[in-house]
Amino acid sequence: MYEFEYVRPKSVADAASVLAANSDARLMSGGMTLLPTMKQRLAQASHLVHVGMLGELQQIAREGDTLVIGSAATHDAVATSTVVRTAIPALAKLAGGIGDPQVRYLGTLGGSIANNDPAADYPAAILGLGATVVTDRREIAADTWFQGLFTTALDEGEIVVRVHFPVPKRAGYSKIKHPATGYAMSGVLVVDTGAGIRVAATGGGNGVFRWAEAETALTKSMSASTLDGLTLDLAHFSEDIHATREYRAQLCRVMAARAVDQLLG
Repeated sequence: MYEFEYVRPKSVADAASVLAANSDARLMSGGMTLLPTMKQRLAQASHLVHVGMLGELQQIAREGDTLVIGSAATHDAVATSTVVRTAIPALAKLAGGIGDPQVRYLGTLGGSIANNDPAADYPAAILGLGATVVTDRREIAADTWFQGLFTTALDEGEIVVRVHFPVPKRAGYSKIKHPATGYAMSGVLVVDTGAGIRVAATGGGNGVFRWAEAETALTKSMSASTLDGLTLDLAHFSEDIHATREYRAQLCRVMAARAVDQLLG
């Protein structure tokens, strides 16, 4: 690991000041991705700005028809929160299935969506629920947040502060884990917003995406069998030693059907 200066800011504003003054400074919350890459010398930082302990970033609250979760809320906090379980049970289930206990106790919502790993679970929640990501500068809609592998709409030095999740009528999430890593081989969130259906899939290898054909079909008939025979664009999927594109597409179909069954209870 390269030498760096460790910084514990007292506020988001303090963290932003350090980032603005040091172009090579890096923000850290739980450190689940950044620290391993730094240990392998695949990433370098002049300053490591640790915001994971800031109370202002750890809130979990319901405000009317919106669930507000701070960017430093851990996966375990989201999974076990009575507020989340009551408002969006599928989101609590999703968070509870991330990694292993150690990852869930340290990893955070903000860190996950800022990293935008193509096999992470939270991107499906952000896109499927039509969330809004609030930074220290602006609000960014879910449909414009994800911009490719490990790429988001975040500007240099911008800090994720919280996420606003519209509370849906009902939702279901199903995932099949990679046996070694715990990452999603395929994870699908099906959401009935009350005004329409959203289907978001993660784990295919090229990043989270909405399955438009499934959304149209489920709008007409909310049933797992409705998905039978629907096509998926193989461009959404990657191919490697673990699975072919066709196999990953089939996993996506199966997870979507299971998510529908969960949504229907």
